[in-house]
Amino acid sequence: MRIKRFLLAAAAACILHAVPAAATAAQCGNNSAGFQAWLGEFKQEAAANGVSRSVLDRAFANVSYNRSTIAADRGQKSFKLSFDAFMQKRGGATIISRGKSMKRANAALFASLERRYGVPAGPLIAIWGMETGFGSYMGNQHTLSAVSTLAYDCRRSDYFTDQLYAALQLVSEGYLSPQARGAAHGEIGQTQFLPRNVVRFGVDGDGNGRVDMVGSRADALASTANFLKGHGWQAGAGYQPGEPNFAAIAGWNAATVYQQAIAYIGQQIDGN
Repeated sequence: MRIKRFLLAAAAACILHAVPAAATAAQCGNNSAGFQAWLGEFKQEAAANGVSRSVLDRAFANVSYNRSTIAADRGQKSFKLSFDAFMQKRGGATIISRGKSMKRANAALFASLERRYGVPAGPLIAIWGMETGFGSYMGNQHTLSAVSTLAYDCRRSDYFTDQLYAALQLVSEGYLSPQARGAAHGEIGQTQFLPRNVVRFGVDGDGNGRVDMVGSRADALASTANFLKGHGWQAGAGYQPGEPNFAAIAGWNAATVYQQAIAYIGQQIDGN
């Protein structure tokens, strides 16, 4: 396997890796009323910062304000549940059972990932199962509308403006279709990477020269292992709360109960 480097030199890619200061000038809003005006301003600023007009035209051809995204962003109540209630709501026991089967069925893949990244199968399978039911459901929201809506929304505008620039980079390089659909916050693929994480950690796990987070479980799982390694994962160290690698799991999701669920499910699958 080899890492596919998405981030090209700025002069070649014509898209900046970090959000330029001028990109924050478009006026954010808290409802749909100002979205189209914001979108026009953002496109002008993105063009001024080096994004090609053809990419902008393709990327934003069908973008609209996504109310489902805003509802999801405001309603993440499951993260406030107790551990037991969260596990029940997310089907933790089923993920563990299926996860053990997935580990057996993909033993060679998980062994190769552990050799390369130092990450055992358990936490990778836990993330895979928790995020999309092992790739069975990856979301139905228009990805570029979701990311654009959150870039416009005042709550986390700067953060998602950066995600939007990353999404435009993926469109320009042919790794994200302007028609792509995924999760409510613009997450992509079987383990639900936001666009910037695809740029930073995306890996060609099956060796076909492309990174396909949707159609290739090898790419999705290798990218996830690369993400954890990039967040400080130490080969051979434990990953339960209080152990060295729990901090890398914390980098995956800010909710403590989610972190605990990944660690617990992973431990049950790894059998240690």
